[in-house]
Amino acid sequence: MQYTEIMVRYGELSTKGKNRRSFIMQLAQNVRGALMEFPGLKIHADRDRMHILLNGEDSSLVLPKLKKVFGIQTFSPSIQVEKNLEALKQMTQQIMEEIYTGKETFKITAKRSDHDFELDSHGLQQYLGDAVMDVCPEIKAQMKRPDINLRVEIRRDSAYLSYETLKGAGGLPVGTSGKGMLMLSGGIDSPVAGYLAMKRGVEIEAVHFASPPYTSEQALQKAKDLTEKLTPYVGGIQFIEVPFTEIQEEIKKRSPQGYWMTLTRRMMLRLTDAIRERRHGLVIINGESLGQVASQTLHSMVAINEVTTTPIIRPVVTMDKTEIIELAEKIDTFELAIQPFEDCCTIFAPPQPKTRPNLEKVLELEERFDIEGMMARCLAGLKVEEITPQQSGKKEEFADLL
Repeated sequence: MQYTEIMVRYGELSTKGKNRRSFIMQLAQNVRGALMEFPGLKIHADRDRMHILLNGEDSSLVLPKLKKVFGIQTFSPSIQVEKNLEALKQMTQQIMEEIYTGKETFKITAKRSDHDFELDSHGLQQYLGDAVMDVCPEIKAQMKRPDINLRVEIRRDSAYLSYETLKGAGGLPVGTSGKGMLMLSGGIDSPVAGYLAMKRGVEIEAVHFASPPYTSEQALQKAKDLTEKLTPYVGGIQFIEVPFTEIQEEIKKRSPQGYWMTLTRRMMLRLTDAIRERRHGLVIINGESLGQVASQTLHSMVAINEVTTTPIIRPVVTMDKTEIIELAEKIDTFELAIQPFEDCCTIFAPPQPKTRPNLEKVLELEERFDIEGMMARCLAGLKVEEITPQQSGKKEEFADLL
């Protein structure tokens, strides 16, 4: 079937009242970003629907990408025809002859925004229903839950026919809820956390800590590849590489093993918060799941969180590992995440980390470090790279974009 347009229906946007227009404009921008490889497309967003004019682009390539754009409830590929009864009849019969296998029931659903059209909605449904019976004499009409629901929309410019309704990603358009910094490791959980945050409209920037030579180039590339897996939902994500070697070496040298993880996570959180402030983010996002590892017990979270008052969003905090893996498989990050390239958290993981770290002890240990100096040197060496669905890699060295 040669489609000419895709009609997009909004989800939660219908409840946004006076803010609805800004949500729709953000969604249109995100759709353009997700479909940038199709230059012929024209996108028109109005209050109730978005219309994507294909202009010859292959709908079979466009539709899968559109399924990943948050803020879309459903969408239907449509065929534009002349706004007259004969053209509508011919296209209706052509569609039904192509898709009817001899078993399905059907229904015609007509809608008019052009009330000057010669038939009203009921009359058009009757007329086109008779046309279907002419070419498919054994087919049965069924008003509730038919196998085929052929929709006909009469607009000012033309008429449009569709019979498929595809499910969108739901949620809110990315960017409508502000920006958050995603603490992205190379593991299973943090990409899932990023996905869930984006589904609620949060624009994410990925903050990844690297400790060369202890962590490899393959581990860094894996983190970038995981980020790329999230880009189809938004079009592009800023990837921020944080040089963390000096800090981890100092922690290992000057503190007992049981507190390595607590001190490491506190420094990561301090740095992420500093990056958030410079890049005008509102929140920090991570992939912590309650009780999964030593740093994710409630006692550890309290000790680690003490370094910031910035809200920390933990989208997977109440999920068990099986639930997180199911989502990771759904968004195609699981196989990549389990590749055996260790990140800085696992490289320096102590054999017996404290699950109930004492905050007073933590503060006493931190007096041994030049925290401000280490952070300043670390922040001076940041590298920012835009990751796109095509992995074009627009790289900008150091902290120029901060």
